[in-house]
Amino acid sequence: MEWLNRIVLALIIIGALNWLLVGLFEWDLITALFGGETLRQASMLSKVIYTLVGLSGLYAISFFFRENAAVRTNQK
Repeated sequence: MEWLNRIVLALIIIGALNWLLVGLFEWDLITALFGGETLRQASMLSKVIYTLVGLSGLYAISFFFRENAAVRTNQK
């Protein structure tokens, strides 16, 4: 199931990076790729929340390079 965890993590990161673009530039990458209106109007609070979610996604990229907790436990 490790592969499923990695796929889910990748999708979460892609979504978070899309929200970062929406929060900072009011531009939706996913909509640009798959069709639709790419510019989004948002309140300042929404932009802050989108940006925080996006920054969290950037941080989550580091999870791909961390050891699994179960692997560390078994090695001790």
